[in-house]
Amino acid sequence: MNPMDAARLLPWTSPDGKPCYLLGGNGSGYVSRLADKVEAAQMCSAAGLIEEAGRILDGRSWTPGELHLLAVDLNDTLAKVRRVAESRGARLLLLADDSVEDDDPAADGAGGGDRAPLA
Repeated sequence: MNPMDAARLLPWTSPDGKPCYLLGGNGSGYVSRLADKVEAAQMCSAAGLIEEAGRILDGRSWTPGELHLLAVDLNDTLAKVRRVAESRGARLLLLADDSVEDDDPAADGAGGGDRAPLA
């Protein structure tokens, strides 16, 4: 499948919480670059929160309110990181499918149709 035919899951949602997708494109357009920047910021924020969580939990001097706030922040960040992983994973699968099609002589009618499918 051509990457331009696939929809990219964007790292934000609509005002009513529905997923947003970018249709087509080669990854170099304005919205793609903006999505890349947002994803990078989300991953950086997640790394910082992991460090903060480690310090808070190691100190063992937290209040229930602080622990609750940390759990809420971790939950929110984990949801964002999962969304980035889903988006990037889907794009990697497209690239893998393209490379298999490019390497498969059976795909262009040149024979070699006895290849085992990829797991």
